[in-house]
Amino acid sequence: MHTARSKVTRAVAALACAAAVLVPLRAAAASDGRAQGWRLTGKGQVSGELRLSNEGGLTLAARHGATTVLRPSGLGIRTAETDFSKGLRFAGRSDRKVHETYTTTTGRRTHHSSDASESTFTFRKDGRTLKVVIRVAADGLAYRYVLPDKGTVTVLGEHSEFAVPPSADSFLLPYDNGRQDYESAHDHGTVADAKAGDYGYPSLFHVGKSWMLIEEADLNSSYGGSRLALDSATDRFRLTLPDPAEVSGPGLTTPWRTMVIGDLATVTESDLPTDLAAPSKVADTSWIKPGRAAWSWWSDGQSPTSLDAQKKFVDFAAREGWEYILVDSGWSDSWMPELTAYAKERGVGVWLWARWQTIDAQSERDRLFPLWKSWGVAGLKIDFLESDGQDRMRWYDAVFKDSARNQLMLNFHGATIPRGQERTWPQLMSTEAVKGAEGTRPKPGRQPFPAAHYTTLPFTRNLIGPMDFTPVTFTGVRPTSDAAELALSVVYESGVQHFADSVESYESRPLELRFLNQVPTVWDETQLVDGDPGDRAVLARRSGDTWYLGAITSGEARTLDEPLSFLGKGGWRIEVWKDGPDGKVVTETHEVTPDSRLSVDVPKNGGFAAKLTKTD
Repeated sequence: MHTARSKVTRAVAALACAAAVLVPLRAAAASDGRAQGWRLTGKGQVSGELRLSNEGGLTLAARHGATTVLRPSGLGIRTAETDFSKGLRFAGRSDRKVHETYTTTTGRRTHHSSDASESTFTFRKDGRTLKVVIRVAADGLAYRYVLPDKGTVTVLGEHSEFAVPPSADSFLLPYDNGRQDYESAHDHGTVADAKAGDYGYPSLFHVGKSWMLIEEADLNSSYGGSRLALDSATDRFRLTLPDPAEVSGPGLTTPWRTMVIGDLATVTESDLPTDLAAPSKVADTSWIKPGRAAWSWWSDGQSPTSLDAQKKFVDFAAREGWEYILVDSGWSDSWMPELTAYAKERGVGVWLWARWQTIDAQSERDRLFPLWKSWGVAGLKIDFLESDGQDRMRWYDAVFKDSARNQLMLNFHGATIPRGQERTWPQLMSTEAVKGAEGTRPKPGRQPFPAAHYTTLPFTRNLIGPMDFTPVTFTGVRPTSDAAELALSVVYESGVQHFADSVESYESRPLELRFLNQVPTVWDETQLVDGDPGDRAVLARRSGDTWYLGAITSGEARTLDEPLSFLGKGGWRIEVWKDGPDGKVVTETHEVTPDSRLSVDVPKNGGFAAKLTKTD
């Protein structure tokens, strides 16, 4: 773990936000037709340098202030016709300013504003064209390739590299090539000490006082989902594609190769993945309603086969004001219409589980989606996708389109990570792609996850999109204290938040249940109050005029002393749910102001949750 712990201050984050004002890119290029270089800057501390070597190869470097976060790294793409990693000739450049405002139905906030500088560099080789589009914003840098020539494009590979300094601290997610999933715990250590092999997005790096999150954005059916492969001989990460060939036509625009760069608050609060995604394809979003769901399968694997068991969870959700239940594998179409009608009478929506092969073909979706919608189903949990290949991405795009037409929300399990699709297809409420609480179900010999896993996810997986961890399982095999487990409802963001424990477990904890009955799943604002990946995460999220705090730690007991400067002016009342001396959750209430600090003693692997409301 890190030996030096640096508290994130709001002052630094405020500077990062102020840096979002746009200035044009600047470039300096040689005129002798040989090596050329262009310096890329925006209003802020992030900058890049694109260079064309004498041999016609491209490299890109990135800096945060005076810190090099990315050494010169190869660019290029290889098609069946042309190898665009060498022999390139510069043919032109165009610049534009990017300013967009947009809304999403999930995420760290629902209203977004994006400002960036974008340059498109055109290169030629053997009569064919490669365009490299580079965007610089206050919170990062991204690039993508465009092959505008007419006709089918067959991509055999990319030359894209990420040469992170070997001394950088890293949080890397081992990639399971067999299942092609993202359900591992992160490896933590320097880049130089990391094992060679494949790693999934996102990858988090700490270089000096700067942070960088590498990910991918705006993926669609024209390409497969990429990953990183570390070459231990060079300490360079190489972008790897899932298929022998990616086929698109006419022309091709790749996903954005994305680097979120800044201090930890900037990286944690960044909207860059959705800023880079395609705009929404759903005009009417009034039917999309995020919310909390009671999920019976975790506590009783046979419960989805029973109408009576599901009615019990409907009754519980109705009593507590939760919006949904999720009926997992085992439900029957003989009684599902009765259940959805029963739930509707009580103001509860129903999500259904489906295996992806059940809706693989267009004819299956054309039959089943309208049928399920006619029953009153609100959304689908689709499972066991286990592929990043281009064929599966074509399936995702078809399901996005068909679910929007039938007004069905979506949650994917056994799936790839989100890559900004929650902007393009706002009915996407969540995605698993995480080592989540399914792995904490009680069974003989089961060991809890490392506590550091919980405190790493807020700075890695959850930053690239909604995460269906299925938190707040008090009876699970877990390292967290009860208050820390409760805090996950705030710390982990998901448009549909599945609370997975039994009715009896929640009802036996009335204090904790009272918090869960208030906590939203839609946020207007998110701020990092304090954090260090793998050690602690303290997040403040606002819904309307009310703030919620979630704090989790990994390691020994300590006192968390946190600023409340994120609050607006005036007086506030804070109610804190924390671990009592006997391990049970207790509450306490204080009057505070933005100048106050909140001091909470937490046990080993402990935390707290809090709600703050205005008093004047």
